[in-house]
Amino acid sequence: MHIVTFTRSTPDTAAKVWVDDNGDVTWGDVATVVNPWDEYSLEETIAQAKNTGGTATVVAIGSELNNDALKHSIAMGIPIALRVDEPAVDINDSLVWTALAAGAVKKLGDVDLVIFGKESVDVATDQHTYQLARRLGWMMLSYVSKIIDVDPASGVIKVERMLEQGKQVLSGKLPAVISVMKGINEPRYPNFLGIRKAAKAQIPVWTAQDLAIDLPAAATRAVAYRNPPEREVKTEIIAGDTEEDRARLLVERLFAEKVL
Repeated sequence: MHIVTFTRSTPDTAAKVWVDDNGDVTWGDVATVVNPWDEYSLEETIAQAKNTGGTATVVAIGSELNNDALKHSIAMGIPIALRVDEPAVDINDSLVWTALAAGAVKKLGDVDLVIFGKESVDVATDQHTYQLARRLGWMMLSYVSKIIDVDPASGVIKVERMLEQGKQVLSGKLPAVISVMKGINEPRYPNFLGIRKAAKAQIPVWTAQDLAIDLPAAATRAVAYRNPPEREVKTEIIAGDTEEDRARLLVERLFAEKVL
């Protein structure tokens, strides 16, 4: 069984991100990290490949900035890593992104399962997971909180999904695309041998020509980036002799400001 997962490098969620004088988005010299949601999909890919006696591949779509995420994946234990890049197009457009991703999956040829993290924190979207499933013509299972069973022989996957109303258990046919939730596992920390292996790894890069695909026209275009307007914030300390006095004064002020 061949399991593929996708990852990307993102700014640390604690990093300050802003638009510089050239209109470019930057986070200074702060190092990038693996998209936090991907830690769970990477761990689940490793676990399911081991459970089924299969193999695992991690793919990143985009520039060499994503090599850090790929090397982290290798250090965790995924043996095969590759990157797909096409500098002449806007890979931020989800139609272009999924065309490249689908081309990579098809080129690999024997993929049974694609695992995503819930979303990408830098763009706050998961639409690419659904679009990839649609391009491949595969079943899409989102919000997976547990993979109960994967049976390569019968081509069936059974999962538990997290819904607002509770949990849902269902089975579906392979090949499939799934997105997993935080808590599905406990992501491992790369060990020293894994880190050494990742440091020596050469990441192959595929282009649209290598995938033998024609890319669609981008449906979106970023016109410009701007910093949000600065907000003036005033802080007032409510004084009072007792907690009851301070609470009463606070409520009175909230009513006066029409907050309550």
